[in-house]
Amino acid sequence: MTAETTRSLEALASQAQTVMSVFTKAGYDAVAPAIIQPADVFLDVIGESLRARTYVFTDQDGAELCLRPDITVPTCRLHLERHADPMTPARYCYNGPAFRFQPQGADARHPREFRQTGIERFGDKSREVAEAETVAIIIKAIEKTGFRSWTLRLGDLGLFSSVLDAAGISPNWKKRLDDAFLRPLSFRDALKGFATGVRPASSNIPAEVLSSVRRDDMEASEAAVAVYLEEEAIELIGTRTLADITGHLIDIAEDRNEEPLDGRAIELIERYISVSGPAITAGEKISALIKSAPNGSGYALETYDRRLALLANAGIDLDRVTFSAEFGRTLAYYTGLVFEVNAAALGMKSPIAGGGRYDGLMRAAGSEMDIPAVGAAIHSERLLAALAGKAP
Repeated sequence: MTAETTRSLEALASQAQTVMSVFTKAGYDAVAPAIIQPADVFLDVIGESLRARTYVFTDQDGAELCLRPDITVPTCRLHLERHADPMTPARYCYNGPAFRFQPQGADARHPREFRQTGIERFGDKSREVAEAETVAIIIKAIEKTGFRSWTLRLGDLGLFSSVLDAAGISPNWKKRLDDAFLRPLSFRDALKGFATGVRPASSNIPAEVLSSVRRDDMEASEAAVAVYLEEEAIELIGTRTLADITGHLIDIAEDRNEEPLDGRAIELIERYISVSGPAITAGEKISALIKSAPNGSGYALETYDRRLALLANAGIDLDRVTFSAEFGRTLAYYTGLVFEVNAAALGMKSPIAGGGRYDGLMRAAGSEMDIPAVGAAIHSERLLAALAGKAP
């Protein structure tokens, strides 16, 4: 081990100690979730881009496992192990490694093994308060290490969903748009396709099978799908149940019967995702858009304004906060607020921290219901590089 490597490890350890002290003093319980995790939980919820970058392996007992690509999901599982009632309010903090394959090649800014120091909180009834406190304590921890030249970018998956409601879009189209929105690099192309009625590829599924499934008769639909799977000698493998497969086929069948997405709805969506700039003024632009829509409502904007007010009350300088409607993060489990903290030396592609709301994730981890949840993590190596005043 070189002297430089030793100094880097010592600096990371000192930084982690500083950050963790901020979290524990704020009432967060320090935990150490297992590094090796069941693969199915991750692969079902993390989204396409990260799924392909997760290190998956099979042990000698045939169990499919993975090296955790983040620490949020393991913390959800730990919470369920500790509390029979997942709604039990709890706050956790952690510091440890996570692992992701880097398709463009690993470097100091995007290593295959990296450290996260973060927080997760569950069961909060005051949603915006929990969100503002999460952002504020992450900023406080970052500043405690000595780095103060940060900027904060916000997005809101829930606000996007409200825009779709305001446009009067059908449930099928809303689901497809919500799913597509989680792939920000291809969303605009997908939107163009939806305008012409482009459907997901389903040529390998017989038309008679798709015509035999209906959402209002799940029992008969599952029976029809079971017959098809048996005739094709297709086995149920892993966590995909007959109900899951049937539901997916129903989605495809309903998509085939949908008309192309309405042009006025597309225009509203395109105008919304173009909103980007200071968070203080972005709300006014979004308000004007929603009020002009067929089913416009001010509730989502009230949430937006209340969140900004809470951030300001927590000491966050709103002049350093921007909002990007198209910002949706790469992790598919987020359901509301998303945010990232950036350093100019590293650029927007290498945020030093990020997080958001993920109310549906606990269900994927084993809960029978959605649980209010919000969290964030600091990318330790990037923060260390930002402190040095240079890109790694």
